Amino acid sequence: MKWLVISLASLIVLLYVFDLDYLIKAVRTIYIKGYTTAYLEDYKVFDNRVVENGVAQPWAIHHDYNTVKATEPLQAFHDRSESVAFLIIKNDSIWHESYFQGYDQNSKSNSFSMAKSIVSALLGKAIMEGYISGLDQKVSDFYPQFGEGLGAQMTVGDLSSMSSGLNWDEAYYSPLSITTRSYFDDNLEKVILGLKVVDQPGQTFKYLSGSTELLAMVITKATGKKLSTYLSESFWKPMGAENEAFWQLDSEEHGLEKAYCCIGSKARDFARFGKLYMQNGQWNGQQLLDSTFVAKSITPRFPSSPEYGYGWWLANHLGKEIFYMRGHLGQLVIVIPEDELIIVRLGRTITKNDVAVDPHSPDFYTIIEEVYKMME
Repeated sequence: MKWLVISLASLIVLLYVFDLDYLIKAVRTIYIKGYTTAYLEDYKVFDNRVVENGVAQPWAIHHDYNTVKATEPLQAFHDRSESVAFLIIKNDSIWHESYFQGYDQNSKSNSFSMAKSIVSALLGKAIMEGYISGLDQKVSDFYPQFGEGLGAQMTVGDLSSMSSGLNWDEAYYSPLSITTRSYFDDNLEKVILGLKVVDQPGQTFKYLSGSTELLAMVITKATGKKLSTYLSESFWKPMGAENEAFWQLDSEEHGLEKAYCCIGSKARDFARFGKLYMQNGQWNGQQLLDSTFVAKSITPRFPSSPEYGYGWWLANHLGKEIFYMRGHLGQLVIVIPEDELIIVRLGRTITKNDVAVDPHSPDFYTIIEEVYKMME
């Protein structure tokens, strides 16, 4: 027992010496529970800030609510991938709703990178309210650390469209990657401000979670408001979210939201962002987002990367233009405007895509195809 204690103490000292002490938190919150990456309910083991809701505006229920069951291939997908929530909203009414594994309509789960679309919406709001001059405003106006070399050219639009040029390793399962560090480090701002711009900004698409985190830091500095507060005021309350949400923080001490991920909420409330963008930024007659910004967000910035706009994934399937929010392990809010259709899927895994072949998961196509079969 004595040697075990000495060994553990020595290991902890070494982690601090080599600046790997964030792994202690990783073991305590994730790895010791048997997970190799973040998981759906992990908001419960981290510090959070509340995103307050106001007067709820419940979704209308379609007169054919849940009269059509999932097709066999769709049900097989739910079983195989451990879906926890599945929602089909048709013509602004909930047409189909299913929950699994003990989840119900009030259960919260981790948004993961669907939060990136929400941060991009907050950028649009900050521009609309005059806190930020536009997509071309330089990041160095807010953080002079990026005022030299290639960094001096980086704009807030580059951050939103994933063309920042930052030296970031987007690796979720490696304990030593900066992505993992950012998930567990108690001082996320220090991690982000330690990044360098190593590629020409604004030229090519490269998905980097660090870009969104830096964008959120810019929004926070520009507005003078905590990101959770700004989300509550700008969207959560005006859109009538039914429940409060939780946004994970790096630590209680530093209190910085993990903006590239980690909003704890439910399927019905995540769906509201799909509706907002489908309605060109309008909600109950109020223009919450500038329609020009919305249109730009769901249009590819780079012809060579038609799969991404500003904070939103883009696709064309079955001859239909699609935009969607996407998060780790297959969190999805899919919007098909021409049919006034919103599909929400939350779950524990999804078939990985070969990025070199197709930027979208095979399951993404399956979901859409089977939903249309259901609606026949």
